[in-house]
Amino acid sequence: MANIWVFALTNGRTFTKISKIPPRETALVLGTSPKMRSGISNPYFTSRMDATALLYHHGKIKKIIVSGEKSRGYDEPSAMKKYLVYQEGVPENIITEDPKGFKTQASISNCKKIYKANDVIIVSQGFHNLRALFYARNNNINALGFDAQDVLSNQSYYRNQSREFLARVYAVIFYILDIEKKA
Repeated sequence: MANIWVFALTNGRTFTKISKIPPRETALVLGTSPKMRSGISNPYFTSRMDATALLYHHGKIKKIIVSGEKSRGYDEPSAMKKYLVYQEGVPENIITEDPKGFKTQASISNCKKIYKANDVIIVSQGFHNLRALFYARNNNINALGFDAQDVLSNQSYYRNQSREFLARVYAVIFYILDIEKKA
């Protein structure tokens, strides 16, 4: 039931074509590791950066928040910013790093509370954007999702779908119990 609820509340708010998505002030890019365990570039990461650059170069956004985990020896926001600037030609001065986006819920909350962004396009893969939009809706953020290209691998597809299925249940429980506002 939780997955149906998340889908029902977010249906029609995600886009895959740059020509179809309405402009917003800010893109919130959700973090993922820039490299896979093998050391090669993570295709989820590069797809998210490509999608963000596409939004910028088509005039759909004016500012970018890159949100992810930053810990000792690991810095997703810095890696995202460097990739956008040096690989995608996005101006450095429009990118803000959120080093406390260690989970989707935190990234969404930080977007509103710390960075005062309310008119956003969330950038991630489609399976992830539904949950992110659910969190955004519950934080009164006017958000749309722009789906970065998914990675076509049977192993990652089933792993991601299973993970998201459970993560959406968690998101609904948090919402029903009003846990975030009590913390």
